[in-house]
Amino acid sequence: MTTLETSPQNFPGPNLWRLRTRTLTLGQRPLVMGILNVTPDSFSDGGRHLAEDAAVEAALRMEDEGADIIDVGGESTRPYSDPVAAEAERARVVPVLERLAGRLSAAVSIDTSKALVAEAAVECGAEIINDVTGLTGDAAMTEVAVRTAAGVCVMHMQGTPQTMQDDPRYDDVTDDIVRYLLERAEACLAAGIQRNRICLDPGIGFGKTHQHNLTLLRDAARFTRLGWPILVGHSRKGFVGHVLGDKQRDRDAGTLGASLALARSGVHVLRVHNVAQTVDALKLFEAAGGFQ
Repeated sequence: MTTLETSPQNFPGPNLWRLRTRTLTLGQRPLVMGILNVTPDSFSDGGRHLAEDAAVEAALRMEDEGADIIDVGGESTRPYSDPVAAEAERARVVPVLERLAGRLSAAVSIDTSKALVAEAAVECGAEIINDVTGLTGDAAMTEVAVRTAAGVCVMHMQGTPQTMQDDPRYDDVTDDIVRYLLERAEACLAAGIQRNRICLDPGIGFGKTHQHNLTLLRDAARFTRLGWPILVGHSRKGFVGHVLGDKQRDRDAGTLGASLALARSGVHVLRVHNVAQTVDALKLFEAAGGFQ
């Protein structure tokens, strides 16, 4: 494996991510995925976009702010969150997706681990299935991904949202997750998902301690050298407050710091709550020579 001392900007990684009907170009500057939680209980913005009008307005605003992808989710996966039935989750997201169909140039992603929800979302125009279980939580999910030819994001999570933060342990957190993601990528290929439709996510905050999360951030270049598109969802998570020394403090500035570090490591997609700040920060980071 290439050593961490080699600049990720000189590594010939993937240059595209094929989705259901389009292709995203992966360049030096990461793509920005805006988070749209159509839920009452997500950890950062639960309830803010539960109303249909508010969700549609937020999606359109994020596109205006420069989002390349809008990630719509109808179930909170914060630690110890209560699971949501597939029918209830579908009822939250489908009306929003129907109203957004044909109105966005940004790609739409569905954040779900349920095949029923994923299929309904794709029928409404979603291009990506973003599954926190790595396509293992629902036996039908892989078949939906193959049949719809959607792009997929395969994430690592230790345990479930209800158990993942009880006592997460690893022999070596980076090595263990690299191994898991490569195994899941190979399983997806064997099931018939095309290679250029697969993106990998180390799962910051999903079954990791604060130190695990920081180690994964520092080792981000290990993931970008695997030869697959890499997405990281670090926005406003607990480790930010931990580093700042204040759990109640606004986490957007801390999130930006992590975003720029991830950009420098060659991460391809940043999943964030504050799209405008992230887009502006990346523009200035690039203009100031941050990628050199």
